[in-house]
Amino acid sequence: MVFSSTFFLFVFLPAVLILYYIAPRKVRNLILFVFSLVFYAWGEPVYVFLMIMSTIVAYITGLLADKNVKGRKPWVPKLSLLIAVLWNMGLLLFFKYTNFFITTANDFFGLKINNLDIVMPIGISFYSFQTLSYVIDVYRGDVEAQKNYLTLGTYVALFPQLIAGPIVRYKDVAQQLAKRKETMSNFASGVHRFAIGLGKKVLLANAVGKLFDVISNTPQSDMSVTAAWLGIIAYTFQIYFDFSGYSDMAIGLGKMFGFDFLENFNYPYISDSITEFWRRWHMSLSSWFRDYVYIPLGGNRKGKFRQCVNIMIVWFLTGFWHGANWNFMIWGVYFGVILLCEKLFLLKGLSKLPKIIGHIYALILIVIGWGIFAFDDFGKLSQNFRNMFGLSGIDLINDQAVSWLGTYAITFVILIAASTPLIRKLGSFVKKGFPVVYSCVLQPLMVVSILVLSTAYLAGSSFNPFLYFRF
Repeated sequence: MVFSSTFFLFVFLPAVLILYYIAPRKVRNLILFVFSLVFYAWGEPVYVFLMIMSTIVAYITGLLADKNVKGRKPWVPKLSLLIAVLWNMGLLLFFKYTNFFITTANDFFGLKINNLDIVMPIGISFYSFQTLSYVIDVYRGDVEAQKNYLTLGTYVALFPQLIAGPIVRYKDVAQQLAKRKETMSNFASGVHRFAIGLGKKVLLANAVGKLFDVISNTPQSDMSVTAAWLGIIAYTFQIYFDFSGYSDMAIGLGKMFGFDFLENFNYPYISDSITEFWRRWHMSLSSWFRDYVYIPLGGNRKGKFRQCVNIMIVWFLTGFWHGANWNFMIWGVYFGVILLCEKLFLLKGLSKLPKIIGHIYALILIVIGWGIFAFDDFGKLSQNFRNMFGLSGIDLINDQAVSWLGTYAITFVILIAASTPLIRKLGSFVKKGFPVVYSCVLQPLMVVSILVLSTAYLAGSSFNPFLYFRF
């Protein structure tokens, strides 16, 4: 993490909250902006200036992109939008993909170009999309251009969601940036949501992540088909609880400061199709590509063939956005093909079958997809799939796999339950039947317990960053 976890929990966050709430309302954006820059600069002391420059570019191009300003030449907003696109996409291409392009060119054309010494700035994929969407929305007339640089800077740098999302659009928080009301109810709700997210990450994702690490590094002689599937299922849970945990923490922190960020996950593993899965998983990214790529390309308005092409473009770019490795592009195309098949004929067939069939179908394809996503080393990726489908001569199951199953059986039961609305519904039932006991005893006890257990775990464990920090 940018700060160590314990420093963030016990020093940085309390300091920001105390200063924020004792300060006059008119300087609270300034406090958030300054501390957000400190938060980012702690891990990226040089690249913080890059983020500031991106904000300046967004500020200037946003002011010039407004087509409704009287007397403004028509080419000025178009040029401003073009500059914003070139700046943000240029940053991503340079920092995230330069060495990928060099390596690919070397492999394909036998060149010997040395890779550049480039370190990718943390969170650049997220804040680049945020600043770009702001300028696009101004150009479209969906929002007014922000004339106060501090307000726009607070939006871009806001530390709760800066590093790994969700991708917060300016138009969703514009009014809150100008005027928001902090309440004890929202603050308590934020603490609760933050604790849930921290528990997801530390107590669930980290725990099952250890199993994936062990299995993915197990010698081939000790592997089995069961173990290979168990490892990818472990990763399937790890990436969900890791990323949704971060999103919960960001949403919770936002509530503490008076912001309402949109949800980013909605129990994606209960889906009955891949189409439904992508309506529930990383919703801020899916909606971003829909609104700023798919629809501008024509969406479904220009015939079936063009729609299919648009879907494949979006999903190739979705994979490309995740990282500079071929496995991410394959992963994006994989889901694009499935979504195309569902759009053309599969969804009609699935609708006629029992829901359990659709659910099993979706889960199998989701797990296979994470099998592609998990390994950026092609040797490991291909070996893992050979193991999963019994093509490498290993046993169906062995003693090691049985041992792992026994050791993690209770963990998997908890993970499965936590991946569904079951726990939330149980909480709602208790709250409805015993509102005072739930609000005054059970909920505070749960929050304190999660915070204490998570802190104890962090204090005694090795460094384990969020998976999406690398994207």
